[in-house]
Amino acid sequence: MDFDYGPGAEAFRAELRTWIEANLDPQLRGEGHGSALDGPHREQLRDWNRRLADAGYAALSWPREYGGREAGVVEQLVYAEEMSRADAPGPLNPIGLSNIAPAIMEYGTEEQKQRFLRPMLRGDEIWSQGFSEPQAGSDLAGLRTAAVDDGDAWIVNGQKIWNTFGHHAQWCELLVRTDPDAGKHRGISCLLVDLTLPGIEARPLRTIAGTEEFAELFFTDARVPKSALLGPLHDGWRVALTTLSHERAGVASLHLRVRKKVAQLIADARATPRGDGSAFDAPVARHEIMRAYAMAENMKALADRAISQAAHGRPPGPEGSLIKLIWSDVENRLARAAGEALGAAANGGRWGHDRVYVRSTSIAGGTSQVNRNIIAGRVLGLPRSS
Repeated sequence: MDFDYGPGAEAFRAELRTWIEANLDPQLRGEGHGSALDGPHREQLRDWNRRLADAGYAALSWPREYGGREAGVVEQLVYAEEMSRADAPGPLNPIGLSNIAPAIMEYGTEEQKQRFLRPMLRGDEIWSQGFSEPQAGSDLAGLRTAAVDDGDAWIVNGQKIWNTFGHHAQWCELLVRTDPDAGKHRGISCLLVDLTLPGIEARPLRTIAGTEEFAELFFTDARVPKSALLGPLHDGWRVALTTLSHERAGVASLHLRVRKKVAQLIADARATPRGDGSAFDAPVARHEIMRAYAMAENMKALADRAISQAAHGRPPGPEGSLIKLIWSDVENRLARAAGEALGAAANGGRWGHDRVYVRSTSIAGGTSQVNRNIIAGRVLGLPRSS
């Protein structure tokens, strides 16, 4: 690891911190995205998103011509740190900004860029990602949703599932099969689909935690205009890989959220009486908490390494997969530690939510099994299974 913030990044930190203090409504601190779109502060969050965009803070890495700052990796790290420090919500459209916009910038027509990027940046239009299907999750190339050429439109039929914000979104980056006779990774195309078109239905999915941040999408003879095609026809797999590479590139800042949760659990355990002391003094609870603490600090070390590589212009290594895998494990470790330290109090409130929601962390953003396979090949040098 070899990077420092430098005077430019620290000047940016001071500028951003001053701006946040002047512009963030205190009642929005701690508000998230997704479920917040149904919450009582929805319009305030939209206004906050527009403020971020107008100040150039909604998508720092974007080109200036589209409203970004062309910020380097260290400046992006400073942004993540300051937003976390202030407990400030990010933009309402993280799927669109982080995953879909880069694909539009790389493969989109000029008309598509002008039409979609600005409303996406300001949160005026929410986007979802129509990739996974009931029979095509980790094996994404097995997707079956079909788009048939019908002159001036595609006729789309099929189903997508686990679409983050799918029932809130107005638009979707949709992977469809346009050549059923081509090989598994060929014959796939990418469409930018208006979800208000006839023949499209979004049904929210309620998780075990009681939230509705995902949806399943159904397409029944939906007519999607030919202008919706993103990138070359039948070459949507390449577009999908661009999207997925950006989806998995944000793991380097996961440690900020995890380390805040560890600090909160330590504080809660110290405030929980047990015997002659606190729950934090109990040997088993203390062991569980400190193991989570050590794992979270390991995440930070790996993140620093990934940031150092990026800052020096080196290609990304396997750190992203390692961080994602550790994140899944430490979140589960924290849930267990909360139960051990807080007892019945861990069954409600924030910790109660986390203890039932935590199982999804081994699936979101790439399953733990897929990440273990990546690590086995790229770190351990093990052969691929035949």
